Amino acid sequence: MIEPIDEGQRQQVLAETERYMRLAEQWLGRELPRIPVRFDLSGSCAGMFKVQGGTSWIRYNPWIFARYFDYNLAGTVPHEVAHHVVECMRGRRRVKPHGAEWQAVMEQFGVEPEVTFRLDLSGIPQRRQRTHTYHCGCREHQISTTRHNRVQRGVAEYLCHYCNGRLRYA
Repeated sequence: MIEPIDEGQRQQVLAETERYMRLAEQWLGRELPRIPVRFDLSGSCAGMFKVQGGTSWIRYNPWIFARYFDYNLAGTVPHEVAHHVVECMRGRRRVKPHGAEWQAVMEQFGVEPEVTFRLDLSGIPQRRQRTHTYHCGCREHQISTTRHNRVQRGVAEYLCHYCNGRLRYA
């Protein structure tokens, strides 16, 4: 099993995040608010820009960074900073996450505006969502915990793609 990045590497990631923030400020001609940077992301994403309520932050996956440190320093860091820059430019207005504004920021950074990577993630901790068994008129289905919870709260209903019957919890 791979170990997450150490404190020295975290400091390098933070320094690179700050470098891209300064590049954006030079380009825009104004200061941008600094947001928290966390190293608590798990699963198959190397980074994530998150907005919840009035708060924004960047999350990095320390295990994926450990395996592909230079690649993520050069690609993931500007990718996530670009999301923050777009949010600062556009406010809370809804824009496409990887739309024209984001691509323009990436180009200003001199980084190819790639959305995902396809690298070997073996040995990196992955989130696994539990499934729940449901039945319809013709077969058994495995439903994710997220969908199961929606059904239990009464905010969603799912149908079988084959018989169009309503899925019922087993």
